[in-house]
Amino acid sequence: MAKAVILDTPTKTPAINSLARLAKLMDAQFSIPGTGLRFGLDGILGLIPGVGDLSTMAVSGYMISIMAKNGASGALVARMVINAIIGAIPFVGDIFDFGWKANTKNVRLMQEHYVEGRHRGGAWRVLLPALLIMILIVAGIIWVAVQLWQWVTAQF
Repeated sequence: MAKAVILDTPTKTPAINSLARLAKLMDAQFSIPGTGLRFGLDGILGLIPGVGDLSTMAVSGYMISIMAKNGASGALVARMVINAIIGAIPFVGDIFDFGWKANTKNVRLMQEHYVEGRHRGGAWRVLLPALLIMILIVAGIIWVAVQLWQWVTAQF
């Protein structure tokens, strides 16, 4: 489970430091009493069809753009975009919003980049494996759909 406390070390600008507070609001602001479960506005807004996903993607996009304007590498931006996209998957993304905590992961990646010097380089070393995985998933979905269609048409 992602921790609510994200940045211990100040980074380059106050704008980036404020992203940690925004990530907490989106991912871990509220808790369910008696449990260790935390959730934020991302999980709640994501339940509103269309508008919810659009608004949470806008917040993620804002966070990513601030980090990119402050020197995030292509590899870092690509990883952040992938984190944000996972929450935008219809239905499945709503469940992931409660556990995945994309904004918190993105701020943690940002800290690793600026403070620890990690996640350097271009975007292709991150995007190419992600694209290959997505192609395999889409191919699998198409294969299952074709198999179901053939089964249904064989029944009638």
